[in-house]
Amino acid sequence: MKERFLNGYNDFVLPFMIGMCFILIYVIIGMIRIIIQLPKEDRKIYFISLIIPRNIWFNIRDIICDVLLHVKIWKRKALLGYMHASIAFGWFMIIVLGHIETFLYTPERAGLFYYPIFFRYFVMETNHTLKGSFFFFLMDFFLLIILSGVGLAMFKRIRSQVLGMRRTTKNSLPDRIAMYCLWAIFPLRLFAEGFTAGISGGSFLTKPLYWLFSNFLTNDSHILPTWWAYSSALGLFFILLPWTRYMHIPTEAFFITLRNAGVKTRHPRKGYAKAQIYSCSSCGLCIDACPMGVQKKNLKYSSVYFVRFLRRRNKKKYREIADKCLQCGKCVAICPVGVDSCALKLATRETEAYNIHTHYRYLDRAAQAQPKQIFEMPQTPRDQSNIIATKYPSDLYGKVLYYAGCMTQLTPVISKSVGSILDAAKVDWSFMDRDGGICCGRPLILAGSTKAAEDVIRKNKEIILASGADTLLLSCPICYKVFRENYDFKGINIVHYTQFIDSLIKDGKISLNKGGQKLVYHDPCELGRGCGIYEEPRRALSNIGELVPAAKERKESICCGGSLGSLTLSYQDRGHITDSSIDNLTVNHPQTIVTACPLCLKTYSSRSRTQVKDFAEIINNQIDK
Repeated sequence: MKERFLNGYNDFVLPFMIGMCFILIYVIIGMIRIIIQLPKEDRKIYFISLIIPRNIWFNIRDIICDVLLHVKIWKRKALLGYMHASIAFGWFMIIVLGHIETFLYTPERAGLFYYPIFFRYFVMETNHTLKGSFFFFLMDFFLLIILSGVGLAMFKRIRSQVLGMRRTTKNSLPDRIAMYCLWAIFPLRLFAEGFTAGISGGSFLTKPLYWLFSNFLTNDSHILPTWWAYSSALGLFFILLPWTRYMHIPTEAFFITLRNAGVKTRHPRKGYAKAQIYSCSSCGLCIDACPMGVQKKNLKYSSVYFVRFLRRRNKKKYREIADKCLQCGKCVAICPVGVDSCALKLATRETEAYNIHTHYRYLDRAAQAQPKQIFEMPQTPRDQSNIIATKYPSDLYGKVLYYAGCMTQLTPVISKSVGSILDAAKVDWSFMDRDGGICCGRPLILAGSTKAAEDVIRKNKEIILASGADTLLLSCPICYKVFRENYDFKGINIVHYTQFIDSLIKDGKISLNKGGQKLVYHDPCELGRGCGIYEEPRRALSNIGELVPAAKERKESICCGGSLGSLTLSYQDRGHITDSSIDNLTVNHPQTIVTACPLCLKTYSSRSRTQVKDFAEIINNQIDK
């Protein structure tokens, strides 16, 4: 192949050049601003991560899997995943192939970044070779892949259910214009390359188009208009990017490097948060995932709209959604690139003044009362209803300190069952908050009151460290999450009771009687999506009955509706979510719903016709005593 024009230039590249220069400058300035807005320690972490081989590998892997191939969407719905991947990966490949052809045939033009994009216009085929045919085939193949994805995208706007989505995002006017530009880019490229296929060569897609056009159109007179149209569509699309959902295209890779470096969300709109906001593609997967979506009127509170209003600085709207959110984390779990919208909402709450006046003068008094409750071992056996501490010879579990938490105190069957199991296993344990204690701090964090939470955390930490415990045992997932993430304990194992009881069963510390009852396990939001604990409770329950699956479980489990995360969701709306969650759990007609969260237990028990039991309660009932 050789060049058709000595100067390697034509004015039709101007729209593309203007758009490309604009978006490159915008992205570079935006990246610099984001890095500057990061706290000093986060900037250090980020730059160090860029030279660590392990992080480099994770960045490359996640950019390929999340940005180009959309693996997470493939796993949910193959056709939807194909639609996203065909456009993203196909577009990437024709850009790569254009650069390869430029380096191979016209290396002197490699410095012109428009040249690989319009390579077919500037060259002509001098002789037919196998190498040339191979590149022609690949270009046509990937163009066909992209066009099939564009066709599915058009069809999705009409019948989204076919692609696995009940609802799609409502596009703004700039979004619609950019979407039409995107849909036009690749058909226009096909037409442009079809008109020039007789000059610059083509394959199974562009050659037949050239033969078709040559029968009723004068090719030479239509070459430039089609290339102008292709360039103009590209240029307009790039210029529109900063004001549309498609800004995720140049932003996602940068966001992934920040995410994998371990940078945290510290403000709703600055630094890392801004990278997340612009990386949201408004794909709409979170609309179907959100438990509030069970009612049509609450679709507007989905995370996709929260991020949109946050980006537009519509304070009234994004604060309303932030306060309404259940903080169940399902939108984060299914997000194709891992935008942590829950963290963004919590950061939003931290900036809002709720005019709630609190004091924590009771903390010092509570701390003084705790040692007697924790450390005095009973001289005589106590009735199970009045457990404070039970002492057995030390074993591999060490000294266990059991913290029930506020919600477990409201459901005493849980603490009684936990105590009974620990006694049956002859564990050396103490009950930290038998007669009341200090909140773990998680509800304060969910309300955005981080300063107040720090006071509570500091006092709890003093009490627990003074206990000399080797293991802190929690029966509430809300408490478990905050103790794992916000307390800095060294030398103390933080364990949820599902994990602990599972280890007791595996080690033969307790023996269980297996019955024939059908059980379904509900994954509490904070325990499953929040902490990744899915296997231990299922493994333990399989020892006492037949475990049947829910319609949606594990990371796609549906919130019970009783979450402490929402500040403004009404009781009636919560009831609809609870009913939806119960329907999801009872699809295979279990005899008992088992959950490992006191809040879920109370919520389900008030509305479920199917028996609801706590994890520890049902295990305790089956112990061979």
